[in-house]
Amino acid sequence: MRSINISLTPENFSAFSHIKDPIVVVVDILRATSVISTAFHYGIKEVIPVKSVEQAKNYLKTNNYIVAAERNALPLKGFDYGNSPFQYMNKKILNKTLVLTTTNGTKAINIASKNQVITASYINFNSICRYLIQSNKNIIILCSGWKGVFNLEDSIFAGYLTNEILKNKNYISNCDSVKASIILYNSSKNNLFEFLSDSAHRNRLKHLNMEKDTKFCLCPNFKSDIIPFLDNGKLKPLVLE
Repeated sequence: MRSINISLTPENFSAFSHIKDPIVVVVDILRATSVISTAFHYGIKEVIPVKSVEQAKNYLKTNNYIVAAERNALPLKGFDYGNSPFQYMNKKILNKTLVLTTTNGTKAINIASKNQVITASYINFNSICRYLIQSNKNIIILCSGWKGVFNLEDSIFAGYLTNEILKNKNYISNCDSVKASIILYNSSKNNLFEFLSDSAHRNRLKHLNMEKDTKFCLCPNFKSDIIPFLDNGKLKPLVLE
C-alpha cells in the first residue's frame, strides 16, 4: 500500500521527511501552478522557478527568455510578465523559457526540490490523477498557502485530489490534513467560487481587480494533459500516453 499526505503549508513540509521516495505535488491555485499549466498549454518550453527577485533579474535581456515576477499578488516593474494566467495566452511565449518568481508557489517548489516534484492545478487535474495512480509511489501534496499561513483554495484542491486518489485501493491515508481537506472539498464542491467569497486571497485579488484571474483558476475554460515535472531546477512538460 502507498500513502498520501497533505502539507498544508511549506513550513510544515519537513514534518513529512520520514516518507520514503515520495512524489511531491505542489499546489498554488491562485495563481502560480495555474499559470505554469497555462504557460505550458500555450507552448512555453520550460519554466525555471526561482526563489528571489534578485535571481530572476539575472535572466533579464536573455534571448528567448521571458522573466516574470510577482509579490503580494502584484506584478513587479521591470519584468516582462506577472502572475496572471491571461498574460500567457499568446503566441509570443511559444518555445521560450519562462523564469518565474512568485510570493508563494515558486518558494514551495524550491522547498520540495530534493524530491520528485510535479505541479498541479484544475487545468491538468485529470492527468495529475492518472499520473499519480500509475506511479504507485507515496504522495505528498504541498499547499503553497500564503506567506506561511494556511489558505482555503489550496487545501480544497488538495482534498479534491486526495479524494480521487483514495478511490484507488492501492492508496491509504492516516493524515488528519487529508481528512480535513476532503471535508473542505465536500463542503465547497457545489459552488467553489461562492464558498471562497470571504477567503483571504480571493478578497486580496478582488481588491486588486483580479477577479477574472480567480474565476479562471477555479474553473478554467480549457484542460491540459501536460504534467510539469521538475528536472535539475527546471519544470519540463510531460504528456501521458
